[in-house]
Order: sequence, then structure tokens, then C-alpha cells
Amino acid sequence: MRPVPRSPTLVAIFFMLTSLSAVGCTVPDDTSRIVPPDQTTAAARKEMVGLTEADLRMCAGFPTATADVGKAGQIWTYEHAAQRGNLNVAVPTVSVAAIPVAGGSVNVASGGYCNTQIRIESGHVVEVAYAGDNTTTTGHLDRLCVSTVDGCVDYARHHRAGDTDPRHAANESLDTPQR
Repeated sequence: MRPVPRSPTLVAIFFMLTSLSAVGCTVPDDTSRIVPPDQTTAAARKEMVGLTEADLRMCAGFPTATADVGKAGQIWTYEHAAQRGNLNVAVPTVSVAAIPVAGGSVNVASGGYCNTQIRIESGHVVEVAYAGDNTTTTGHLDRLCVSTVDGCVDYARHHRAGDTDPRHAANESLDTPQR
């Protein structure tokens, strides 16, 4: 079998086509129209409305920052950064003659951050919103905000049911005398 000669033009065309095909694999900056919302963060927008400031401190802790917004009340912000591992691949630059043909890097980061913002009027939660790079690679909008609000969703559900301590629902079997 005879070796196939490689022309610099064919090599350049190969690398250009390879580079162009990688461009189509980029993720858009705004995925909110195509990514479904996380169920917990979506529920928090409704379930947390009505909680008092004390309730909010009990389920979410103390806010990272607060802002007085006049007649619109206060906004409490809870910041959460998620730094998980990432993958970074560097592709060396290949040149044919004096023309660079291919090169660059690919970075797949699964981290991000979420600012959960809660507006309070007259001592009660009236609105919950999220900001930041909080959509995960698993494809759910606001998923990185779950850790801030998941406890509050449970707290609000139990509080409305008349149980001020959500741990009681899990421990009811412990309070029942055993036969």
C-alpha cells in the first residue's frame, strides 16, 4: 500500500471545516426561552409570599445584603456561588505555511452564581426573584438558586398547615406510642 500524499491545501481545508463545525456547538447566552424552570424555584415564587421576616430568617438564614427601596419596602438578597469542577481543553494552533489554521480552547464550566432577591413590604414577603448565571448544565432555569429557597418552600407549606416546625411532620411517627 502506497502512502497518500498530503497537500497543505487539503490539511488547511480539513482544519477550517473542523473549526467551523465546533462553532455550531456553542450554548447561547440567554437560554430562558428554551430551558424549563426548576420546580422548586418556581414553587418558591408562590409559596414564600406571605412569610414574615422572622419566618424568612428561620428558613433561609440572614441575608447577604439588604436594600431599602422606599414605599416598595426592602429587598433582601441571598448570594450563592457554585464552584464545581470544570473541563478546559486547549487546542494547539496549527499553521500551514504562514497562515494559522486551527487553535483555541473549549471550556465547559458547570459552576455559576445565584442572587435570590426577596422583596418585603410591611414585614411580609411579597415577591421572590432570581438573578445571575444560575441555569445549570442539566438544563433547568434557576437551578443554582434551589439551595436558598428549598427549605423555605417546605417551611411555608408546613407553616400554612398549622405546624410551625416542619420537622414535626417527619417525626410524627416518633411521637406515637409503639405497641
